[in-house]
Amino acid sequence: MALLKVKFNQKKRVKLAQGLWLMNWFSVFAGILVFSMGLFLKIELRKRSEVMDNSESHFVPNSLILMGILSCAFNGFAGKICYDSLDPAKFAKWKPLLKPYLALCFFFNILIFFVALICFLMRGSLESTLAQGLKNGMKFYRDTDTPGRCFMKKTIDMLQIEFKCCGNNGFKDWFEIQWISNRYLDFSSKEVKDRIKSNVDGRYLVDGVPFSCCNPSSPRPCIQYQVTNNSAHYSYDYQTEELNLWRRGCREALLHYYSSMMSSMGAVVLLVWLFEMSVMVGLRLLHTSLESITNPEDPECESEGWILENSLKDTFKSALESLKKIGKFNQVEADAEGAEGEEGGKTPAITTVS
Repeated sequence: MALLKVKFNQKKRVKLAQGLWLMNWFSVFAGILVFSMGLFLKIELRKRSEVMDNSESHFVPNSLILMGILSCAFNGFAGKICYDSLDPAKFAKWKPLLKPYLALCFFFNILIFFVALICFLMRGSLESTLAQGLKNGMKFYRDTDTPGRCFMKKTIDMLQIEFKCCGNNGFKDWFEIQWISNRYLDFSSKEVKDRIKSNVDGRYLVDGVPFSCCNPSSPRPCIQYQVTNNSAHYSYDYQTEELNLWRRGCREALLHYYSSMMSSMGAVVLLVWLFEMSVMVGLRLLHTSLESITNPEDPECESEGWILENSLKDTFKSALESLKKIGKFNQVEADAEGAEGEEGGKTPAITTVS
């Protein structure tokens, strides 16, 4: 028994074709939207590529851009088919292409669904690439005179100001690296010498943070240096008083920014996928209803359209049998080629008569 069998007359077929034509052009605009989202996400990721460890995060925007282009191409082609289906003479040239086209649409919709899932599942990969990228970026913060790294200080400062964050996981990350360049240190000072000697790697470490970590909304002037030294500041307790520094780490801030953006895009792509599925189902009904017309000379006669010619169970069984037949056919061909090779490899025996 056919799956989702529907009876059509001439009027219903025309309405279905016109509705599908309109839906396909809506899908073209949806494809443009998906392409635009991918392009926007790619630009946003490139803005902060200096604090990202690898390019894996670009898989999502690249996939969205590709899906957007394919959606425009597939739906533009389907719109042309639906428009020509109103004229039997024009539709005749599309008949041989419809089955392969519908198969391509099926795989295309699987890809769209996969891309939508990836938008929701990329959080873990994005978190690791941000953690390592920010860690490396903070190490190069002081290298304002090194070619290729001189921009890193500005990048990190602008990032902390824009996202209201400090460090990788928090402001204490700055205590573990030397973020002040050697050119601004007085090596004749006893304090500087003692700090460098007390560190195994010979680095100048302080319990201070860059100015971009300061919260301008705080009523107290920013305590940027000697953050953990209570005696260095009047009426100050490091353990109990709320510091006037950004508490949130930049990894968390960026992760929330990008993951919420990707989740929103994933929801949009899921809606596009549902719309594309409905278009594919409608196109399949139109295709089968036109093919099942018993009298082509009478366009007003009734016909039947369906999604699958048989039930899901029967269709699955027939597909498995077809795959088995293909496998057996390939095996027979391989055996035949092997037998021919063996016969060709045998040399005829030569007898000599003395």
